[in-house]
Amino acid sequence: MPSPDMQNIIDFLKQRKAGRASQPPRTLEQIRTDLAPVGQLVPLPEDVIVTGVDLAGVPAYWLLAPEAAPERVLLYLHGGGYTAGSLRSHGPLAAHLGRATARRVLFPEYRLAPENQFPAAVDDVVTAWQWLRTVGGIDPASVIIAGDSAGGGLALMLLQTLRDQDEALPAGAVLISPLLDLTASGASIAERADQDPIFTPDLIRGIGPVYLGDADPRNPAASPLFGSQASLPPLLIQVGSAELLLSDSERLASAATEAGVEVTLHVADGLPHVYQGALNTPETAKATHQTAEFANRL
Repeated sequence: MPSPDMQNIIDFLKQRKAGRASQPPRTLEQIRTDLAPVGQLVPLPEDVIVTGVDLAGVPAYWLLAPEAAPERVLLYLHGGGYTAGSLRSHGPLAAHLGRATARRVLFPEYRLAPENQFPAAVDDVVTAWQWLRTVGGIDPASVIIAGDSAGGGLALMLLQTLRDQDEALPAGAVLISPLLDLTASGASIAERADQDPIFTPDLIRGIGPVYLGDADPRNPAASPLFGSQASLPPLLIQVGSAELLLSDSERLASAATEAGVEVTLHVADGLPHVYQGALNTPETAKATHQTAEFANRL
């Protein structure tokens, strides 16, 4: 059962969803301006040092908390349905996880659709990794990749790409409510339609066409659920049971486990998409502890 603080956020999300159903569709500019995990737009902590960096043409930021060890890195890939998301919206969550895992965070701002359709975001994430390895001089074994929603899909895509190219892999990956299937074929999209306080099935089904254009939604670079999960590093997957995307996480956990990958799946009862964005709730504290434990044993 959600805590009182989390329940207040869920109630807010439900009211917002109901209100938007009777309003004209929001513009892309409004979506980008308003975006924040579970609607919680908060500033970056004052003690986190933010430094801009150019990753061979991909704009990015280093986020350094006092607790972080600079040689250990969390590569964070933000969500936003491939059309939104930035340091403003997701930097606080990334910085929170960097502090919890005592890692410096690299936060790339990959190109967004519809101005830049698939595979622009894929290319930018691969470029960010290559920069981190070569120019940054970071050992892959000291890196954890994390991503939420669309960023979770990009994180899994990156793992599969590196494996297929016989490149060194990071130590592990943290996937938060990952969006992994742009065909929107998961059973939970229908089964959780009345429970999800953020998304409708039509919203989920609409992500693929905007991002992909004419590209095949079953291409593993776009929908990594359809790729091979063999020989990947350990995965921590966190998802809420009230999410339309629950099936993406469940299917990945099953396929990766069957392929011999070490998988830890945490399904948080009654919680919404990227609930970890509610930074001051007991549920986020628990999820953060899970992430820190995962990172510490890699």
